[in-house]
Amino acid sequence: MGKYRKLGRTSSQRKALLRNQVTALIYRGKIVTTETKAKEIRKIAESLIAMAVREKDNYEEVTIKAKVPRKDKDGKRVKEVVDGKKMTVYDEVDKTIKKDKPSRLHARREMLKVLYPVKEVPQEAAGRKKNTKQVDLVAKLFDEIAPKYVGRNGGYTRIIKIGQRKGDAAMEVVIELV
Repeated sequence: MGKYRKLGRTSSQRKALLRNQVTALIYRGKIVTTETKAKEIRKIAESLIAMAVREKDNYEEVTIKAKVPRKDKDGKRVKEVVDGKKMTVYDEVDKTIKKDKPSRLHARREMLKVLYPVKEVPQEAAGRKKNTKQVDLVAKLFDEIAPKYVGRNGGYTRIIKIGQRKGDAAMEVVIELV
């Protein structure tokens, strides 16, 4: 018996399909798919979550000085004329950032190999490119999902059968994060 299901696709198509569905599962929390796809998605998703749980607290907080543009009451940058050119005025601010330790950085990069970038579009501004924002799924894994599963040894997903699909009678399931 093989180590994985081929799902009737070439390797590149299969890899893209699984990456897409794992990304959707982590972003939304649950998805509807066929039973065989869900079993393959479960393997990948559980390994990502296990990695996030293992490396959750593996960082150090560092205080740095950052240059931040000064803003006026309208939220626009303050400019001042220097040598005949308009230059933005910057203030130095102390910021505390999380600096990943090497093993967490490696885990982050391994997750980014699997997860696709996700853009979130607000409902009221649908269709406008300006208001879209990039969702950091790796940060979501470390900050939201991993703390829920700290005391749990595996079994982060659940597959619930919902019946056969009308067109081809394939068994449909809901796969969700527990």
